[in-house]
Amino acid sequence: MTVQITVDRTRCTGQAMCESIAPDLFQVDDEGMLSLSAETVPDGRLDDVEQAVACCPNEALRLSS
Repeated sequence: MTVQITVDRTRCTGQAMCESIAPDLFQVDDEGMLSLSAETVPDGRLDDVEQAVACCPNEALRLSS
């Protein structure tokens, strides 16, 4: 099963909670813009990504299958 990661850039404020959990998947640049290293959850990383989504204070991250 492929799980997609999406970012609502209108909600993201660049607090980098996701980056602190999975820095290889989420990166916040100097201007507070979030980028993803992958649009789908890599094998074996679902738990980390689910934790990053749950920790987002602005609910800017979503997972869908």
